[in-house]
Amino acid sequence: MTDRHLSLSRRRVLALGGAATGAAALGLPARLAAHDGTPVTLQLSWLHSVQFAGSYIAKARGIWHGEGLDVSLAPGGPNAPVEPPVVSGRALVGVSAADYTAAAVAQGAPFRIIGVAMQKNPFAIASLPANPVNAPADMMGKRIGMALANMPVLEALCTLNDVDIDRIEIVPTQYSAAPLLAGEVDCLLCWATDLPVAMAVQGVESVTMLMADHGYALHSQTYIATDESLRERRAQLVGLLRGEAMGWEAYRADLDAAVDLTLEMFPDAGLDPEAQRLQAERQVPLMFSELTDAHGFGWFTEETVARNIETLAVLGRDVSADLWDRSILEEVHAG
Repeated sequence: MTDRHLSLSRRRVLALGGAATGAAALGLPARLAAHDGTPVTLQLSWLHSVQFAGSYIAKARGIWHGEGLDVSLAPGGPNAPVEPPVVSGRALVGVSAADYTAAAVAQGAPFRIIGVAMQKNPFAIASLPANPVNAPADMMGKRIGMALANMPVLEALCTLNDVDIDRIEIVPTQYSAAPLLAGEVDCLLCWATDLPVAMAVQGVESVTMLMADHGYALHSQTYIATDESLRERRAQLVGLLRGEAMGWEAYRADLDAAVDLTLEMFPDAGLDPEAQRLQAERQVPLMFSELTDAHGFGWFTEETVARNIETLAVLGRDVSADLWDRSILEEVHAG
């Protein structure tokens, strides 16, 4: 998420000894992908953390090597948007979100969404138990702290739930739990996997109202590729997403090992082990569902796409179902 105010950390190149313990703990051979496959880049949407641990597992276990790929994981961040390296061909696949992709397509970018990592959007309204926001209507009469860049998100939530946004006081804040804890606001617009986690690490209980449970159906952590790659580099796309699927299933099976591997790979990133463990736990219900259990990681259907199109329309983005292409996933999960 480009509106999150996090300290920028440098990317660490994984050394041969660095992932051996984590890979062994994850139950597969302690090896790294040898640099003899086809080089491709996966452009991540944010800075390195357990948010992308499934990808780290795919790399550390040599899963991508088995697919004939030498995958580089490029971190995102406030100054590293996902779409430019993908459209230029520097990255084969990017981790984006349906609204960002729709905006890029509206400007002529030839993107398709080829997989969906987060089945439920992580945007949430966080509050404290003494003054909770349990439903969108509870926001009326309250002060909400948020980045002004997220106004379309709040407006969409209000529209979808018949909430009068004029009855909500918007307070521009930095991306931190501090304004809520200081009583400067009554709630925060944030991701369910970060500010509520930051409060929990401090021993503060919070109430998290997931916007996806109130009509905000917008695919997040989506895999995007260009039309040209779908035509010319299908085998690489299948191999990359197969590795992602295997990595994320391994993450789900052993969160502790996934966190350990993340910390080993990026020791200079300033990652707090307790926060990473809580984030890992809270990602699971967002990324896995009855749909993925039935069809495989990253899956989407005509019905989920239709709900996304409705939400995007509320956000002012007019898109068709052609924005999504499931053909790569169908090859990944065939049989």
